[in-house]
Amino acid sequence: MRTESSRQVYANPWMTVREDAIRRADGSNGIYGVVDKPDYALIIPLETGEISGADGAGRVQLVEQYRYPLGTRRWEFPQGTAPDLAELDGPELATRELREETGLRAERLVELGSLDVAPGLSSQRGRAFLATGLTLGEHEREHEEQDMRSAWFSREEIERMIRRGEIADAQSVAAYTLLLLHERAETEADDIGGE
Repeated sequence: MRTESSRQVYANPWMTVREDAIRRADGSNGIYGVVDKPDYALIIPLETGEISGADGAGRVQLVEQYRYPLGTRRWEFPQGTAPDLAELDGPELATRELREETGLRAERLVELGSLDVAPGLSSQRGRAFLATGLTLGEHEREHEEQDMRSAWFSREEIERMIRRGEIADAQSVAAYTLLLLHERAETEADDIGGE
């Protein structure tokens, strides 16, 4: 597939929309409408230790906000992009979003993997991070986030909320899967190292 021409048809401080004329491999023509947004960071704030409970699985913090396109409030992991379509380094963006939305600061950030939002529609990609060694400070929410709230949940509650559709944000569900795979890989590495 080859791009023959491209024109921007809409722009605002968070995204642009372009229409591309394309030529397919068989020589036929077509168009693509593409939403371009900066890459985002999603953060799973995980607190472990005695405060988390007897099982040691930890608890995670979610944020809840009104999602205008859906017309409803949604629980999800903290996530976002830099303002004014800026591109920031992944860990820098993750640190910024975590502080902005929750007030949390992390001693450690581990990249869990990358996520494509809607590859048939948008060029936006994201990176998921695990944040640990957390300390609480004041949040620094943007004006659009003034109705946001945050709360801690046990891992069991998170999984129950996913099953019930209370957490339906695709990026949050996918990032939680990346967390589970990361933990499985760490357990397997510990098992191999202990033999």
